[in-house]
Amino acid sequence: PRLYSLFAKRGSLLLPATEGQRMYHPTVSSAVTRRIWGSPDAILLFFAGGAAEFAAIKAVDWLFFTGRLPGAPVERFFETVRFAQSVFFGDPAGATEAIERINRIHRRVEEARGEEIPQWAYRDMLFILIDYGERAHEVVFGPMTEAERASHFGVGLALGHAMHLSGLPSTYAEYRDQRHQQLLEDYARGPLTDELYASYRRALGSWRYRLLRLVQASVLPEELRDVLRLKPYPLVDELLRRYRFVPGGGNKLRPLHNVLLPGRFAKQLRQLERAPDAR
Repeated sequence: PRLYSLFAKRGSLLLPATEGQRMYHPTVSSAVTRRIWGSPDAILLFFAGGAAEFAAIKAVDWLFFTGRLPGAPVERFFETVRFAQSVFFGDPAGATEAIERINRIHRRVEEARGEEIPQWAYRDMLFILIDYGERAHEVVFGPMTEAERASHFGVGLALGHAMHLSGLPSTYAEYRDQRHQQLLEDYARGPLTDELYASYRRALGSWRYRLLRLVQASVLPEELRDVLRLKPYPLVDELLRRYRFVPGGGNKLRPLHNVLLPGRFAKQLRQLERAPDAR
C-alpha cells in the first residue's frame, strides 16, 4: 500500500496529469485490459466462459458455500465485473482498496468454513481472467499484438501477486503450460455442475440458456468441452470468427441486449460500458 501511495503521489512521473486524463494503477491496469473490461460484448463472452468453468471446477463447493452463486448466478457475475472494473479502471488507491476488499471477503469465507481455499483454485480463477480476456479480445477486436498480450498477462500476474497467490508462473510460456495442466487436472463434471447449470437456466430462460451453451462450445478451451459435453456448432464458430469485422467497436450487440438477457440484466450490462482508451 505504501508503494501504491507513492505511485499516486508521483503520478505525474508515470502518467502526465492533464485535464480529463485518468491516472490508473500502474501495475494492475493497462490499455488492453481496460479495452476488454469496458466492452459489453467482451463481458458477455466472459460470462459464457466463466459460467462454464465455475460449474466444472473441482472446487465448485467453495462457490456454493454461501449459497449466493447458485441462488443468483447472473447477479454474482455482474458483481465480479464491477470488482474487476474497480481495479482496472480505478486510481492507485481505489484499485488497491478493491483488491484488499476481495482479500477480506475470501478470508471471511475461509474462517466461516474453517479451512483455506486451495491455492490451485485461486490460480484457476486468475487464469480464467487472463485466458478469456485474450479470447474475448480476439472475437470482439481481433487478436492481441505481442505487446498487448504481454501487457495483459502482466496485469493478471500483478493482480495475482496483490492477492497473495502462490505458485504463479513468471512468464507467459509458463502460464500457458500451467493453464493447460490445470485444465486437465482441476475440472470434472459432478452434481454441483448440473445444479449450477440448472440455476443458469432458471435465470436466463430455456432459449437463452441454449444460446449460452452454443457460445460456450465455441469459446471454451478444448480440454473442457468433453467435460461439459459441449460440441462446437459450425455456424456459431463462423459468426464469432467474423464478429470483429462488424462495425460498432466493443458494443455491437447493444440493440440486442434485451433479447439476449432478461431486462434487469440488460440494463446492468449497458451500465458497464466504458469509453475505450485511444489505441
